[in-house]
Amino acid sequence: MVGKKPTTNYIIATVMAFNAGTRKVVLKARGAAISKAVAAAVMVRDRFLPGKVNIREVKLLSDKVQGQGGRERTVAAVEVILEMA
Repeated sequence: MVGKKPTTNYIIATVMAFNAGTRKVVLKARGAAISKAVAAAVMVRDRFLPGKVNIREVKLLSDKVQGQGGRERTVAAVEVILEMA
Protein backbone atom coordinates (compact mmCIF):
# COMPACT_ATOMS: atom_id res chain seq x y z
CA MET A 1 0.00 0.00 0.00
CA VAL A 2 1.51 3.28 -1.13
CA GLY A 3 1.17 6.05 1.44
CA LYS A 4 3.12 8.91 3.01
CA LYS A 5 6.69 7.67 2.52
CA PRO A 6 8.84 9.07 -0.30
CA THR A 7 8.24 7.57 -3.75
CA THR A 8 11.80 6.23 -3.78
CA ASN A 9 10.95 3.83 -0.94
CA TYR A 10 8.21 2.20 -3.02
CA ILE A 11 10.45 2.01 -6.09
CA ILE A 12 13.22 0.29 -4.13
CA ALA A 13 10.79 -2.14 -2.50
CA THR A 14 9.30 -3.04 -5.89
CA VAL A 15 12.69 -3.54 -7.55
CA MET A 16 13.87 -5.67 -4.61
CA ALA A 17 10.75 -7.83 -4.87
CA PHE A 18 11.37 -8.43 -8.58
CA ASN A 19 15.08 -9.15 -7.99
CA ALA A 20 14.07 -11.69 -5.32
CA GLY A 21 12.10 -13.63 -7.92
CA THR A 22 8.59 -12.25 -7.54
CA ARG A 23 6.76 -12.35 -10.87
CA LYS A 24 3.96 -9.88 -9.99
CA VAL A 25 3.79 -6.80 -7.75
CA VAL A 26 0.60 -4.85 -6.99
CA LEU A 27 0.92 -1.20 -5.97
CA LYS A 28 -2.22 -0.04 -4.19
CA ALA A 29 -2.99 3.55 -3.24
CA ARG A 30 -5.89 5.82 -2.46
CA GLY A 31 -6.48 9.53 -2.42
CA ALA A 32 -3.42 11.75 -2.66
CA ALA A 33 -1.04 8.74 -2.80
CA ILE A 34 -2.36 7.67 -6.24
CA SER A 35 0.20 9.85 -8.01
CA LYS A 36 3.03 8.22 -6.02
CA ALA A 37 1.87 4.72 -7.02
CA VAL A 38 1.70 5.70 -10.69
CA ALA A 39 5.09 7.45 -10.56
CA ALA A 40 6.69 4.44 -8.85
CA ALA A 41 5.26 2.03 -11.43
CA VAL A 42 6.43 4.11 -14.37
CA MET A 43 9.91 4.65 -12.92
CA VAL A 44 10.35 0.94 -12.21
CA ARG A 45 9.26 0.10 -15.75
CA ASP A 46 11.23 2.82 -17.58
CA ARG A 47 14.34 3.52 -15.49
CA PHE A 48 15.10 0.70 -13.07
CA LEU A 49 14.06 -2.44 -15.00
CA PRO A 50 13.62 -1.29 -18.61
CA GLY A 51 12.34 -4.05 -20.88
CA LYS A 52 11.93 -6.44 -17.95
CA VAL A 53 8.69 -5.20 -16.37
CA ASN A 54 5.31 -4.42 -17.90
CA ILE A 55 2.32 -2.63 -16.44
CA ARG A 56 -0.17 -5.47 -16.76
CA GLU A 57 -3.31 -3.72 -15.52
CA VAL A 58 -4.54 -0.56 -13.81
CA LYS A 59 -7.70 -0.86 -11.73
CA LEU A 60 -9.62 2.27 -10.78
CA LEU A 61 -11.62 1.81 -7.60
CA SER A 62 -13.35 3.69 -4.83
CA ASP A 63 -13.18 2.92 -1.11
CA LYS A 64 -15.52 3.94 1.64
CA VAL A 65 -13.71 5.25 4.73
CA GLN A 66 -14.75 6.77 8.03
CA GLY A 67 -14.18 10.51 7.92
CA GLN A 68 -14.06 13.00 10.75
CA GLY A 69 -17.08 12.85 12.99
CA GLY A 70 -17.77 9.24 12.00
CA ARG A 71 -19.20 10.16 8.61
CA GLU A 72 -18.59 7.75 5.78
CA ARG A 73 -17.01 9.15 2.64
CA THR A 74 -15.79 7.77 -0.66
CA VAL A 75 -12.20 8.14 -1.79
CA ALA A 76 -10.60 7.25 -5.12
CA ALA A 77 -8.25 4.26 -5.18
CA VAL A 78 -6.00 2.58 -7.73
CA GLU A 79 -4.21 -0.74 -8.15
CA VAL A 80 -1.27 -0.87 -10.55
CA ILE A 81 -0.26 -4.45 -11.39
CA LEU A 82 3.33 -4.92 -12.57
CA GLU A 83 4.59 -8.20 -14.07
CA MET A 84 7.94 -9.46 -15.27
CA ALA A 85 8.10 -9.47 -19.07
